[in-house]
Amino acid sequence: MTLQEYYIVYPDGDQQEIESPLRVNQVVDLNGRPLRPSWPAPRIIAYRICKVRTTEERGFLRRFYYAELMNMEQLESYARHGE
Repeated sequence: MTLQEYYIVYPDGDQQEIESPLRVNQVVDLNGRPLRPSWPAPRIIAYRICKVRTTEERGFLRRFYYAELMNMEQLESYARHGE
């Protein structure tokens, strides 16, 4: 039996375990939860997943999702267009 674990890796190198897998270019909140483009205000802390790395050890498959901080312009574009 193989257990799967998922982690978000923040720009400063900190890691946090998350509940479910993500994909490259997905936008997530501070806790690694996916965001929808239609939130009320784009003035939140959000990250875009830019890289995925997988490691495998005896009985464990770990996926690391590397996040980059989105700036205000990127957030506004995402809120308007979902890009």
